[in-house]
Amino acid sequence: MEIVPRSPDDVSRLQRLVRTERRAKPRDRWRVVLLALQGFSAPQIAAKLDRSRRFVQVWVYRYRDQGIDGLHERPRPGQPTKLPRSAEAALKARIQAGPLPEDGVCALRGRDVVRILREHFGVKYSLQGAYDLLHRLGFSSLRPRPRHRKNDPAAMVQWEQDAPFLSRKSRNPTRIGGSKSGSRTKAASDNKEH
Repeated sequence: MEIVPRSPDDVSRLQRLVRTERRAKPRDRWRVVLLALQGFSAPQIAAKLDRSRRFVQVWVYRYRDQGIDGLHERPRPGQPTKLPRSAEAALKARIQAGPLPEDGVCALRGRDVVRILREHFGVKYSLQGAYDLLHRLGFSSLRPRPRHRKNDPAAMVQWEQDAPFLSRKSRNPTRIGGSKSGSRTKAASDNKEH
């Protein structure tokens, strides 16, 4: 695999990049090209760096075609989200507003968010997908237990005051100190022979 430098300063630039890079993947790419420019073959480079021969060939050919700038990572777009980014603010506002009377619940759960996404935004999410979306929007799935709409704190306090005490006081108090096994023990010095 004969390769020549595309620019006169490529070898010194690659040596500087290898020396200063802390991440292993880009450092290995630059080392592959540097070793190829120094005359090593693809199998030799693969053995030196403990990489596959295909890895070596891909990066050497990328350097041959695009130069050092072609060795940098390219952005990976990934799969687009089902809910458009422009609609995320509306979903966030809807969730922060809490449940509406037509929701029929006192707190929004994951399956309620799935239903809201389907009915109001026209997108279909799985339950785990909805939780992932909520997490990305800054929501937590942990929430304190909701209070029932008929909850009356004053009535609870009154019930606690009026409730009968369920345990009785013991007539024989527990003895404190001494042996609890009921047998006598000798002092340690009594067991020793003089």
